[in-house]
Amino acid sequence: MDKQQNATDPASAPRTRTQGVLARAAVIASAAAVAATIWAVTTLVDPPHDAPHQNVSREQDTGAAGPRGQRAGARIPEGIAHASESGADAVNITIDDGPDPRWTPKVLEVLAKYDVKAAFCMVGPQAKAHPDLVEQVVAAGHRLCDHTMDHDTAMDKKPVAYQEQQILDAKKLIEEAAGSGAKVEYYRAPGGAFTPDSRRIAAAHGMRPLGWNVDTKDFGKPGVAAIVDAVKRELPDGPTVLFHDGGGNRAQTVEALDQVLAWLKEEGRPTGFPVRTAPDPS
Repeated sequence: MDKQQNATDPASAPRTRTQGVLARAAVIASAAAVAATIWAVTTLVDPPHDAPHQNVSREQDTGAAGPRGQRAGARIPEGIAHASESGADAVNITIDDGPDPRWTPKVLEVLAKYDVKAAFCMVGPQAKAHPDLVEQVVAAGHRLCDHTMDHDTAMDKKPVAYQEQQILDAKKLIEEAAGSGAKVEYYRAPGGAFTPDSRRIAAAHGMRPLGWNVDTKDFGKPGVAAIVDAVKRELPDGPTVLFHDGGGNRAQTVEALDQVLAWLKEEGRPTGFPVRTAPDPS
């Protein structure tokens, strides 16, 4: 009797309509909340193509190794790399300032003799002038590194636009010379003149900033023995060794590299590539 009176009582009609409106509003609000949650998750997992570079991924980054040492789903860090992908005991050989038509082939011969892979940090115009050498470097399984257009050791004092042009123009020339879809995987600032901006620019374009621990001083031609001694003396400081295949007569470098690689083999020290996406403990 009470239920029937409530349904037919004119005084109860406004309350009934109000309750119905509130119920419908609650359903709409709940649906909106669910939609917002779905949108937020989708945005985090799959950002729009024009979104700024973020530390997000379509896949969970488990640290598993991907092609050429890059971990699946991991972005390129802006920190300067020193460590080796091949472990704490491994040594990274890096070659700067080429390619050079006289000395790069000799360096490649020494590396092939010991089955060692290296990172070649190339100057853009040199790569453009000698695409055959860039192709040989890639074909032998070595990696490419951007060493800017003009090797300006004072570029850390220059405007950001200048730094960006130096880095990206060189990357373009090196990759065009390499062909076959090869990519530049590192960036090394001339003379170590890194800036937060240059590191950011490099990482945003897929290149890990690359430092060194052992400066062989081979550029100054101090003698083969001095170059070899520098490696043995400084290697405890870290695994990445700096040599040159460009910038002048590199006969001492070629001979010293041969001796260094023979010594590393005797010592049982493996060689590898510098890290690209793994955490760098140094």
